[in-house]
Amino acid sequence: MPIRSVDDVSRTPGTTAQQHRRSPMATTDPYRLTTPADGTHDASSPAVTGGEVVRTLLWIVVVVSAVANSAATYAEAETWVHLACGMVTLLAVVTLVLRHLGGRR
Repeated sequence: MPIRSVDDVSRTPGTTAQQHRRSPMATTDPYRLTTPADGTHDASSPAVTGGEVVRTLLWIVVVVSAVANSAATYAEAETWVHLACGMVTLLAVVTLVLRHLGGRR
């Protein structure tokens, strides 16, 4: 059977292009960027939750405070700067761990 189009390559042998487009497999592609014309599109993806935002912000705090601590080392800053950066990093990491353990219950 000669291949005449892209649809010929992707569909199951013995099916027509219309049958292939109606099959459930054709609409369950997780990488599909458009919605199907036949209206079989599932509900939109869930919105970002507040917990995800908090977790992302905590990770940003961990990274920024660790970088600030490193910069303070190279700048030969006073001890209180290192302690402040370390305390912020420690608090953020402990909060992340507690949230993780609390979410597992």
